[in-house]
Amino acid sequence: MKESARNDERGAGANWRRAWAAYTDRRVLQVLALGFSSGLPLLLTYSTLQAWLATVGVRRSTLGAIALVGTAYSFKFVWSPLIDRVPPPIPLGRRRGWGITIQVLLIAAILALGSCDPKHHLPRMAVLAVAVAFLSASQDIVIDAWRVESLTLDQQAPGAAMVQSGYRIGMLAAGAGALFIAASAGWFAAYATMAGLLSVGLLVFFFAPEPKVPSETSYQARSIWSTIGHAFFKAVIAPFGDFMRRPLWPVILIAIFLYKMGEAMAGVMSTPLYISLGFTLPEIATASKIFGFFSIVIGALIGGVVTTRFGIRTALILCGILQSIGNLFFVLQAMGGHRIGYLALCVTAENLTGAMAGTALITYLSSLCSPAFTATQFALLSSLASLSRTVIASSGGVLSEKIGWVQFFLLTSLVGLPSILLFFWIGPRNGTRNGRLTQALSDTDDLSEEPIPAPKL
Repeated sequence: MKESARNDERGAGANWRRAWAAYTDRRVLQVLALGFSSGLPLLLTYSTLQAWLATVGVRRSTLGAIALVGTAYSFKFVWSPLIDRVPPPIPLGRRRGWGITIQVLLIAAILALGSCDPKHHLPRMAVLAVAVAFLSASQDIVIDAWRVESLTLDQQAPGAAMVQSGYRIGMLAAGAGALFIAASAGWFAAYATMAGLLSVGLLVFFFAPEPKVPSETSYQARSIWSTIGHAFFKAVIAPFGDFMRRPLWPVILIAIFLYKMGEAMAGVMSTPLYISLGFTLPEIATASKIFGFFSIVIGALIGGVVTTRFGIRTALILCGILQSIGNLFFVLQAMGGHRIGYLALCVTAENLTGAMAGTALITYLSSLCSPAFTATQFALLSSLASLSRTVIASSGGVLSEKIGWVQFFLLTSLVGLPSILLFFWIGPRNGTRNGRLTQALSDTDDLSEEPIPAPKL
């Protein structure tokens, strides 16, 4: 009995060590850098832009509506088939070529946005913010596809943790970092610095290898017009038809949509809350830099280890509950007023629990993607997850004005709980086995039996 117990302890210890060791793999570290580039542009059209507009006296209801700028994130599945199937302008491979092209355009759009004056160029700022969001969403399509295709099944959970860590660090740079720079050097300097930091992703795409995918997912040259019907089916219809072959697929989509809604609603109005309580931009940035950074990284890593060790379903449920509890710290902040200690606690709880839940969700979404349709299917699933952040959460400004800060953040802690119940119901079916990551669908049958042609010029 004692020998058996010792063997069990050694086995458990080895499992934990393997779970942590996966983070040192070169491809997983590359995912960290790409996650940084993915998360960097988000706040530049979100809370950082809200802070910029709030300092010039824009109304709270308008600040909440700023979330609608990010609608592109919720509908990126519409053009993801093009990125999945159309050859990129730069002949460096499907993922690398599109990644470099999009990131160059994104850098230019961020520079243009930062050069605007909100007092005189608000309509122009809105157009440029939409352009940044569109290009950022397109970048996410490429990065997510590169990650899913480059990592092995055993690396998907650590990869999700690293992309989440990088994403959150990028958000921290575009949030706290941009606020620090704006307070001392102005908003253009802040946005120009963020544009320069996107070069991190460019370096990865320049030097990282193109992912190897099954031969049936490649494309060969053929006339555009002679194959347009076939190409439309293979690029648009087939990925969605493939996903709908899963049992309970409508329930899966609803659970994904609801999972991050509470955090999204709270996140939209967090900066306006802090400013309304009298916090200065340097105070907000300091709290985010010191407490946000470490809690983001720790939360994402813990989420990856929990997912690897205990399985996706357990991680989704546990991290989802903690995420809802994390939103209650906004209530404490709203009731406590201008207290730096409360701000630090609120930032820590929000980032720690949000990063844990985000890692679990990304791993789950990755497990549902078929190899032949990686970009399109992941774009569809992640679009649903982000839809609550844009369309639903955009009402946060009006809602908080009507019911008050305390009641609003109490509501945000409750709206994500139905998704946890749905994941209990879904159980170990539909893309997972015994709650652990497996390949969602080992083949795509005749949906991908022929290669997609690239056009002859």
